[in-house]
Amino acid sequence: MGKVMIIGAGGVASVAAHKVAQNPEVFTEVMIASRTREKCIRLVDTIERAYAGKPMPKFSTAKVDADNVEELVALFNEFRPEIVMNLALPYQDLTIMEACLQAGVNYLDTANYEPRDEAHFEYSWQWAFKDRFEQAGLTTILGCGFDPGVSGIYTAYAAKHHFDEIQYLDIVDCNAGNHHKAFATNFNPEINIREITQKGLYYEDGKWIETEPLEIHQPLTYPNIGPRESYLLHHEELESLVKNYPTIRRARFWMTFGQQYLTYLDCIQNLGMSRIDEIEYEAPLADGSGKTVRVKIVPLQFLKAVLPNPQDLGENYEGETSIGCRIRGLKDGKERTYYVYNNCSHEAAYKETGMQGVSYTTGVPAMIGAMMFLKGLWKRPGVWNVEDFDPDPFMEQLNTQGLPWHEVFDGDLEL
Repeated sequence: MGKVMIIGAGGVASVAAHKVAQNPEVFTEVMIASRTREKCIRLVDTIERAYAGKPMPKFSTAKVDADNVEELVALFNEFRPEIVMNLALPYQDLTIMEACLQAGVNYLDTANYEPRDEAHFEYSWQWAFKDRFEQAGLTTILGCGFDPGVSGIYTAYAAKHHFDEIQYLDIVDCNAGNHHKAFATNFNPEINIREITQKGLYYEDGKWIETEPLEIHQPLTYPNIGPRESYLLHHEELESLVKNYPTIRRARFWMTFGQQYLTYLDCIQNLGMSRIDEIEYEAPLADGSGKTVRVKIVPLQFLKAVLPNPQDLGENYEGETSIGCRIRGLKDGKERTYYVYNNCSHEAAYKETGMQGVSYTTGVPAMIGAMMFLKGLWKRPGVWNVEDFDPDPFMEQLNTQGLPWHEVFDGDLEL
């Protein structure tokens, strides 16, 4: 049915590629492209060994610089995918979207754009493409991971089936896993640390309220995990959800962090290693002459190079994640509360795909989003967030593709 290109060969792309391979009735041909082709080849080799003897799509690989529109357009024109799954870095969203427009290809991603030189993200840059994609008859699906992604689909499902009016929305994200590392991030360290160290932001009574980083926190109880200290962050899906559901009075995003993680993060900031601006330093020449040369580095990018690779955390990762939406509002004139969530085992994710649970919870929804498009269920010219589409077929696939969801009606939301 479908020909897709996956851009990226990291943890999320690895999970998405595995799940694509498991659904050959939908995906017929797949190209994995990255700046380092060797990573793509290793991923394809792993998949072909894992599914040897079973029906599976035809896989190929390519080298591409996702910052280079001309390179992207040439590759898209050569392979002619029906949809591009952008599972690279959010810095590259705009170049890939531009290339999709020029080549006449549909687009999907898991995280919204942010510039390299500023720790700031919002949808305005990508929403600005709406008219051009509409006129080209092309579909763009934004933020199709878990959060953003499933969090928006959960909200859309709640609005469709359980509420006449959503008034309070809290997205809660707990990783109760243990990777047995002193300090490691569960996805790209550069993106992760930029996200956590910027100021918090939440929506209340028609206004956005800014907080100091990790200023607001409280313990929340997660199913099968128990109470964990949860910190209010700015997260991109809040921006689209309050736009699409204008009855929302307050929307917040919470994430758990262990004390050891926060202590290391505090040290990193105090040492200046979370900086994203360039600095110069004296580096010795490799010729052994003792001479030095002035070179420029970005401290956070250097830190990323020495931290554990999130792709390598899965083997010894124990425990599980728990991510969901806690919603309060009205149904038939009466107040109702609703909690919909998924718990994902790191061990089970690794056994299936060789990646840990955080990559799994992002890669599986990315595959389902591409599946929705190829089946014609999520196909609409323009630029859309996931909650703009019918949530029901996506929710059905979550249950069959490894991320089953659970509901609690009229329970204590603790918020």
